[in-house]
Amino acid sequence: MPALDIRTVRWRKSSRSSAAANCVEVAFLDAAWCKSSLSGANANCVEVAFAGPAVGVRDSKDPDGAVLAFPVDRWSRFVESLR
Repeated sequence: MPALDIRTVRWRKSSRSSAAANCVEVAFLDAAWCKSSLSGANANCVEVAFAGPAVGVRDSKDPDGAVLAFPVDRWSRFVESLR
């Protein structure tokens, strides 16, 4: 697996974490997020970003919210299963 340069990533902490809580922060590289051209302006949509060995998925209505990350090969198999 190629090494990732994480110096410029944006770290996120869960909104359920308090200032004094033991928390885990996650990061996802600043990548170009894409939404399906078939999505309407007020639709329930997801956005996808490709960043190195991972594919990120997030809610288009909450771009600063949680991001799910999947290995590229697993994402490819998922998309292929939809066809």
